[in-house]
Amino acid sequence: MPSGAQIELWPADKVAAQVHVSRASNGISFAGWGETRVSETDLERLVAAVPPLLAPALKSRAYYFVPLAIADTGEVLIAPSYSVDLGDRAVCHRNASFGTTEAVFLSTRLVEDRFGLAFEFFINVAHNFADVAGVPESFAQLIWSQAEAQVRGETSQDAWESRRRAQDSHNGQQKMIDERSRTTFYQSAFSDSLAIYMLSLAVDFDYHDLREREYPLLAAPALAERLRHIASLFPPNAGYEFQILYRRKG
Repeated sequence: MPSGAQIELWPADKVAAQVHVSRASNGISFAGWGETRVSETDLERLVAAVPPLLAPALKSRAYYFVPLAIADTGEVLIAPSYSVDLGDRAVCHRNASFGTTEAVFLSTRLVEDRFGLAFEFFINVAHNFADVAGVPESFAQLIWSQAEAQVRGETSQDAWESRRRAQDSHNGQQKMIDERSRTTFYQSAFSDSLAIYMLSLAVDFDYHDLREREYPLLAAPALAERLRHIASLFPPNAGYEFQILYRRKG
């Protein structure tokens, strides 16, 4: 395996100029470059899981799947292959702008399996979509009703903390709603739920695989309610199926 010193790092704009950007059947632009260890077929299948109704808000985005996006440089640099040294310097993704194109470079070699890569891709897509299109009002109403009902847990640390701040604000002795935190909660919870929904279309996984230690995971029935609502807003592309399976451990 080559050392980091033997691997030439490429500027992101040079990578973008070298590769052909494809457009998936759902309208999402993407490309693979370098020793990603992801087959073209798997990459196409992953990208095509994004529901077509998201594409208009992502028309200026292009997703580049590369071995490593280096974190510790001002300029966005990309490694064409993997080394341990460069892996220690890499980050899951980096963003760059080329004219009217907003590029997202995703590191394929920092994750160990298809699940990890898929979730990293979908969480980027979800945040990019929410930044442009915002949070559907019906979804915001749903998740706030859950918060008011004190449904256990949340979908991420950001969602958990912003929900707590939104509900725990006080003005003297009177309890108030922190509107800024509530807006952040809407954005975080929507992006999380949209990403989990897309992940469910592309990969079979156990919900508890998403657990992190810093916060309690959202109760499964509440997440199912959110995902069904997302599915009604953004139906799957042809060839993909949304389903929720409950199972009990024996």
